[in-house]
Amino acid sequence: MTVANAGEFGLIARITRRLPAGPSTLLGPGDDAAVVAAPDRRVVVSTDVLVDGRHFRRDWSTAEDVGHRAAAANLADIAAMGAVPTALVVALCTPPDLPLNWAEELADGLGAEAASAGAAVVGGDISSSPTLTIAVTALGDLDGRAPVTRGGARPGDVVAVAGRLGHAAAGYTVLCRGFRTPKILVDAHRRPEVPYRAGPEAAVLGATAMIDVSDGLLADLGHIATASGVAIDLRRETFPLPGQMRDAAAALGVDPYTWLLSGGDDHALAATFPADTDLPERWLVVGQVQDSAMPAVTVDGRVFGDGTGGWDHFR
Repeated sequence: MTVANAGEFGLIARITRRLPAGPSTLLGPGDDAAVVAAPDRRVVVSTDVLVDGRHFRRDWSTAEDVGHRAAAANLADIAAMGAVPTALVVALCTPPDLPLNWAEELADGLGAEAASAGAAVVGGDISSSPTLTIAVTALGDLDGRAPVTRGGARPGDVVAVAGRLGHAAAGYTVLCRGFRTPKILVDAHRRPEVPYRAGPEAAVLGATAMIDVSDGLLADLGHIATASGVAIDLRRETFPLPGQMRDAAAALGVDPYTWLLSGGDDHALAATFPADTDLPERWLVVGQVQDSAMPAVTVDGRVFGDGTGGWDHFR
């Protein structure tokens, strides 16, 4: 059975039945618009688009995997502002011949990932399209705190990371070479593990700048460096290199630090903190913010690789 067999409103009904409500949901799917609690009276908003064949492949990932990934990409942006995720709205543009169960399992993944962040899918839209496209908008609440932007890093701050780095990029390389193992790397490409609670935690700890590592650590720290008018130097020795990543890199002839430093889609959080901040164990200090007339990100004082540092949709 396809989505065309179910029809627009039949598909909507099937999807919404699978979506649990969240603690901030005052009025969920089924009306002209949803109503979401905003205790802070400010709403943090982010949006992202995933396109079949560009951001995911259906022969590599299940529909549920894609749902998790689509939700995580947006919810991580909310956490990176120091906010608590509250809700998602999703637009699904799909070919008419998409199997109905694929759309239902996509909803399962979206709902489960939202719930893991304390949020819920509260509405969206559906349209026919020749290319399967999933557009997600995430909302969040600041709990009375100032947002943590990219522009507050100061010379002398430490740079720290919470979450995995390089796993998704390694998994992508493994899949591109026609393999399906190591499972931990392949699964990381399919479903990120986002440290959602680390974002608000960083805000409470006094983070001066923060960003979601979606395009690669070097590229994303480059946004902080540019916005803050500083330079950032990372220490290669501080990055742990998991054994399975080391082994996969050796087998594939890849420098594993390319995955760690330039690979995206893990959605770790990178932040800068005053040097005397007592950071919890989940935050790994990997470098320092430096004064510089030219914003840049270096590794042990040098430009890493070709200097591009990460993902660019138009490269």
